[in-house]
Amino acid sequence: MLYFRDYRQHVAALVAAALEAANPYTAVKRTMHVDGRFLKIDSRSYPVDSGRIFIIAVGKASVPMLQAAVDVLDAQFAAGIAITKHGSLPLDFSPPDNVTVYSAGHPISDDASILATTAVSDLLASTTVGDLVICLISGGTSALLSAPLVSLSEWQALNNALLASGCTINEFNTVRRQLDAVKGGGLAQWAAPAACVSLILSDVVGNPLAAIGSGPTVPMQESPADAGAILERYHVAAKMDTAVYANIQAALSQIPQSAETLDAANTHIIIGDVGQAAQSAMACAMQLGFVSQLLTSHLEGEAREAGKFAAAIAKDTLPGRCLILGGETTVTLHGDGIGGRNQEVALAAAVALAGQPNTVIASFATDGDDGPTPPGEATPAAGAVVSGETVGNGRNYHLDAQKFLDNNDSYTYFKQLDQYSEQNDPPEPQTHLRPGPTGTNVNDLIFILTYAE
Repeated sequence: MLYFRDYRQHVAALVAAALEAANPYTAVKRTMHVDGRFLKIDSRSYPVDSGRIFIIAVGKASVPMLQAAVDVLDAQFAAGIAITKHGSLPLDFSPPDNVTVYSAGHPISDDASILATTAVSDLLASTTVGDLVICLISGGTSALLSAPLVSLSEWQALNNALLASGCTINEFNTVRRQLDAVKGGGLAQWAAPAACVSLILSDVVGNPLAAIGSGPTVPMQESPADAGAILERYHVAAKMDTAVYANIQAALSQIPQSAETLDAANTHIIIGDVGQAAQSAMACAMQLGFVSQLLTSHLEGEAREAGKFAAAIAKDTLPGRCLILGGETTVTLHGDGIGGRNQEVALAAAVALAGQPNTVIASFATDGDDGPTPPGEATPAAGAVVSGETVGNGRNYHLDAQKFLDNNDSYTYFKQLDQYSEQNDPPEPQTHLRPGPTGTNVNDLIFILTYAE
């Protein structure tokens, strides 16, 4: 029998199952292995004794992906570089002597991003025919691997403006690809004339290769005009200093319009995505006793609208169900609060769900980090879990959920509600989900759980 009172444990089990399916170490190891004198990657074979092998791992999952490749190759590679997010390097990670690990800025590139990217360029400068470059790409690569065609401060200003604009990740990365030398196939150019194979843990809905990490090994297909149209569509100029925006436009005007062709030696393999994570969560839900269904793995749009949509579905769902949605929403900022897209989904769902009995909605980022974390917080929020009781509970402590939502201040709402709830005897279930850094990143998941009692 499924009971509403156990919903927090049920959500925790679903999260754990999803994260296990998206484990980057496992994903790499099931895709590549050494067989005699050949390295087998998916259906392809590369000799390990006729050229050098280089490993370039970038993204929030770079360290476990790198470790898997190192474990497969043992000593049969020349050198490697991993670039991960500041503060996410495992304390117990000890790379071999021929591997250098950098930490860099995310979601906005910083000096460390430029330094690490330069190191990648320098390492690949000596590649020759017969060499192999293995690129391990995961979410966060767009910020961590960066060689902008404008100054760093201008690049940061542009990225901040785009983050606040409400544009999709595909649109965001279209602009990035035009104005960054390593994006849009730049990394593959650095690897040439070596063969280049990319193992990709996708954090973009639908797995468009050019959008994942801004496509560092995927040839450019868009034009500068496409990037310019996106800047106009989202009124980015209004969010930036006039002189800085003028420099951005000047840089775009100097970029050639022609698109590159795909090199046959440049191959790409998706080794994990939100669909796999959702399927694993669905299997877990059925083991728990729910009737489970994956509604979509392509959810996009405004976070608060997605929350309302999830609540509307929940109200028409029979008890004993677990419905799953995967994808990635966006937030158009109207206020000055703190919170990420998953917390905004959850807060909007809570408002729409108010008073609905025995119903739960959880939304979480699979990387464990949903938006900015205030100073002093040891563990970031990955999202939140709400029920039809959440808004009423907040009202008991004079917290107006709608006002917090209007100010894009979902983090503060859930933080304050949890602080008040801890003081009860017994304490009420926490709303924030805080699994900590997960070492993976395959978009976001929403769980809708309904109970008979």
